[in-house]
Amino acid sequence: RHECWFTGGSVLALTEKGAANRAMVIDPSGNYRTYYDKIHLIPLMDEEKYLLPGEKKVRFDIGDIPASLAICYDLRFPELTRLYATEGAELQLFSAEWPASRIDHWCTLIQARAVENMMFVAACNRVGTTNGTLFGGHSMVVDPWGEVLYQGGMTEEFVFVEIDTSKVKKARDFLRVFDMRRPELY
Repeated sequence: RHECWFTGGSVLALTEKGAANRAMVIDPSGNYRTYYDKIHLIPLMDEEKYLLPGEKKVRFDIGDIPASLAICYDLRFPELTRLYATEGAELQLFSAEWPASRIDHWCTLIQARAVENMMFVAACNRVGTTNGTLFGGHSMVVDPWGEVLYQGGMTEEFVFVEIDTSKVKKARDFLRVFDMRRPELY
């Protein structure tokens, strides 16, 4: 009815090699399109003891919007989102379980990923409490200039946020960051 795409995480995926923290993408017809296994496992949660790190990045199209996936702790690694951006991604999707104690980092890093890569970032964070850990919510959608188009609170919500992807090209054409990069020096 609404022609929505869905990405959800995390799903525990059992593979031939072991378990992975997986985000899946479902199209408006209910068809499974692709998946992303979390690349960066967080030591604080001992994830490396029971999960295998993902071995590939995932860029896909939502209609005519080039998009990319990442999970939780991946947000702390700007190189991943930058790589997606240099490959043409205009929308970065994050699913996460960030605790309330570090929610300021969450909000700052989401805006940073959007601004430094001149792309939209849509990030969904868990709410509620499990085993004494309060999760911080504050799901966000941020535009290429860092403007927060939506910021949730500490309760579950279902929202629609309209984005204008022409803002990505305008930002990238204006600042030309990708043209000015000097990766041979770093």
